[in-house]
Amino acid sequence: MKPTIAITIGDFNGVGPEIILKALSHVDLTTSTPLILAPKEVLDFYARKLSLKVEMNVCSYLDEIDTSYINLLNFETDTLDINPGFQTEQSGLISMNSIELGIELTKAEISQALVTAPISKEAVNLAGFKIPGHTEFLADKTDTESVLMMLVNDGLRVALATAHVPISKVSSAITESLILEKLGLLHESLKKDFNITDPKIAVLGLNPHAGDGGVIGSEEIDTIVPALEKASQSGLYAAGPFPADGFFGQKLYKNYDAILAMYHDQGLAPFKLLSFGSGVNFTAGLPIIRTSPDHGTAFDIAGFGKADESSFVQAYELAVDLANRRYETE
Repeated sequence: MKPTIAITIGDFNGVGPEIILKALSHVDLTTSTPLILAPKEVLDFYARKLSLKVEMNVCSYLDEIDTSYINLLNFETDTLDINPGFQTEQSGLISMNSIELGIELTKAEISQALVTAPISKEAVNLAGFKIPGHTEFLADKTDTESVLMMLVNDGLRVALATAHVPISKVSSAITESLILEKLGLLHESLKKDFNITDPKIAVLGLNPHAGDGGVIGSEEIDTIVPALEKASQSGLYAAGPFPADGFFGQKLYKNYDAILAMYHDQGLAPFKLLSFGSGVNFTAGLPIIRTSPDHGTAFDIAGFGKADESSFVQAYELAVDLANRRYETE
């Protein structure tokens, strides 16, 4: 099969349009069909400004999609005020309109996967969308009760027990049931999406030194260890809890198929250091396939032609691989 991959524009005042244009110059059109969801004016603006030439089929209706080309599904908007580097209500609104359209097309299987360019949570909130991030919005719009944020780069896979949660609330958010839920999602995704028959998962502790036997916090003893014991009884391979610094410092991640970190920066900081800008954000547990680059809008370099498209290329290629694998097994 040749999957169609829907691509959201992200915040048009960030680096999203630039990395999309750059990345699609690398796409093999014999193996997938890119479908960008954006106002044509946005891509025209950045193509002119950055001297990026990408041939594409511009269409207003789905039946005009040509699988031999990069496609742009143009949606009408009011006059756009494109101002690279600035967060605006309009850029937030367009980014969310693009995401909503992408979700609907992928739910309807018009596209087989969704790749999302970075959004600005501040701009999105200015536009009236009170959401903490892409992941939560995707879960809501697909009626998915539980999802898992996972960062992927080749054999390195880091998942998060808690994602966009203030650090002051992380400890209370981590419960035995939450850890078991996330381990279950991770285990199933490794089998279904990454074709790993018997996944080995490492689980990080919450506290420094994984609590040092209760001297530096009791969450490991009271919550994490009991969860791992129950996971083991249910047939899941989940080792830990490991002190996060030593785990990454000693390169123990090479011994496991995936890692479950307790909170956002505990997992993402070492992941981004190790992935060298080529990581991909994958949302496990959704009924649709969704990937994205592992970076943000980078407003400080937007419009200067300095954005590196590597992570977006990886996100697109992973989306194609996952789509092929999922549809081959259904």
